[in-house]
Order: sequence, then C-alpha cells, then structure tokens
Amino acid sequence: MKNLQEAADKFAVIETLYRFAAGIDLRDQELLASAFAVDAISDFRPAGKKAGFEYPVLEGRETIVSALMGSLNQIDTTHSVSNPRVKIHGDIAMMDVLVEAQHVPSKDHSHYYLMKNRYDVELIREDDVWVIQRVTIDNIWRTGNPTVLTGI
Repeated sequence: MKNLQEAADKFAVIETLYRFAAGIDLRDQELLASAFAVDAISDFRPAGKKAGFEYPVLEGRETIVSALMGSLNQIDTTHSVSNPRVKIHGDIAMMDVLVEAQHVPSKDHSHYYLMKNRYDVELIREDDVWVIQRVTIDNIWRTGNPTVLTGI
C-alpha cells in the first residue's frame, strides 16, 4: 500500500506543474494560483539573465500570478512539461523538471522565443493538495527573438 500512496503523491506533485503551465497557457488566473502556496517564491533570474534581461524574484501567490498574467498578457504561450524527477519526504517534495516554453506575440505569430528551462521546485502539501513553495528557473537553451518576452 505504501508504494501506491507514493505513486499517487508523485503524480499529484507533477500535476501541480501541469496546473502551473496550463494556467499560464490558458490565461486562467484561478488555475495558475492553485499551483502556488500563499507565501510562494518564484525566481526566474537565472533564465532571465541568460535571455539578456533582469526579472525580479517574485514573492507571494498574488504577486506571482499578477506578474505572470501581466507580463504575458500580449504573448501566446505553450508550455510542455517533461522528465520530472520527484522526491517526497512527508509533506515536502522536491522536483527537478524540464519545461519547454514557446512564446509568440498575440498579434504577430511570425516572431517567437523558445526556451528549454530546468525548474527546481520545492512543494508542500496543503490539506490534500500539493502546491509550489519555491521555484527556481534556469535556462538550458533558447532560440528566437528574446525581445518577444520584453516587448521591445
């Protein structure tokens, strides 16, 4: 029975990142918010630096959701989640996962910016739901026009 519960927990941890990705892609604030703890931290600085821009550390679920919805409101995105590795210790989980993120301006799909990022994710179990406590995003490779992200 322990192995079945461990498998269910690992799937639930991975599903948290699916909620995150779908929330961004569908521009669904409620779905995106469901992936984060109230006091979550999102650190995109490593990936941003490699893309040539600075992005602040975001603290708090409301701040994270507001910042992502605002910065991506003129960009169509698709996020693909792959290769998750999950370790669980009680109500705390650690996940290393790859996320490929395609970005295109909503009004001009002839330009794009594609990133393959490594997410280092710390999660906690709140009630019966796993949520992101901290996520650090680093870039592995990228192609296209980075100004798609900055709107320049």
